[in-house]
Amino acid sequence: MKNSISVLITGCSSGIGRQTATYLQAQGYDVYATARIQKDVEALQKMGLKAYMLDVTKNDDIDRCLKVVLAQTNGKIDVLFNNAGYGQMGAMEDITTDVLRRQFETNLFGLFEMTNRVLKIMRKAGQGKIIQHSSVLGLVSLKFRGAYNASKYAVEGLTDTLRLELNDTDIDVVLLDTGPVTSSFRANAIKNLQTNVDIESSRFKESYYKSIAATKSDVPFNLESIDVAKVVERIIISKNPKPRYYITKATHILGFCKRILSTNMLDKLLIRI
Repeated sequence: MKNSISVLITGCSSGIGRQTATYLQAQGYDVYATARIQKDVEALQKMGLKAYMLDVTKNDDIDRCLKVVLAQTNGKIDVLFNNAGYGQMGAMEDITTDVLRRQFETNLFGLFEMTNRVLKIMRKAGQGKIIQHSSVLGLVSLKFRGAYNASKYAVEGLTDTLRLELNDTDIDVVLLDTGPVTSSFRANAIKNLQTNVDIESSRFKESYYKSIAATKSDVPFNLESIDVAKVVERIIISKNPKPRYYITKATHILGFCKRILSTNMLDKLLIRI
């Protein structure tokens, strides 16, 4: 029964996280949505979701949230969707170590902490599914995305390792490699660029302003958040989910190019994107 399958989702303030939470609940799953800001939690609750505050960079938040969720699920979490994350734009020479560190605190260390906490719960139950939200930029790199690229490459490496280590268990570990998807992700990345980068002093100033001025229609192969939510459900119901799911044509194309092209040839393609 779907309503007996508990699903914990991080990063549900908007976009993919929120859409996945509402979609899975509508399909009958026992969904627990989380967000790091109280007003976003309240918005989720008004939508009829069981929602709780959770900043994945704060261990106390993780402890408190898991305690509340486990009290409602008889001590089990069947599915963890590590969706929380954000994008930091800016050339490597234009960002500071502190900016890079903050990117990793959420996108990697927070994901790692959530994974290890929930893994202990799944080990006791003898089963579970851990879905890690990576990116096409965990497969290939784009300029001005260095902090984000690095965080997602690290997610890929940690997740590949965990999958090998759990090979003798009934716990599945799955990567989502999403390309462009309609959400607030890009708008937030632009805000982070404007906040953390001295655009006027950068030699890439013109490129930054071009990115700021770009619209949704400028992004090829864009999909909607519901498309990701449906893939998450496909993973949940699959007895043998794949280790990776490519989402959007952009991911399929660039993933294929990464496999067949030399580094120099791939660079010539990526530098034009």
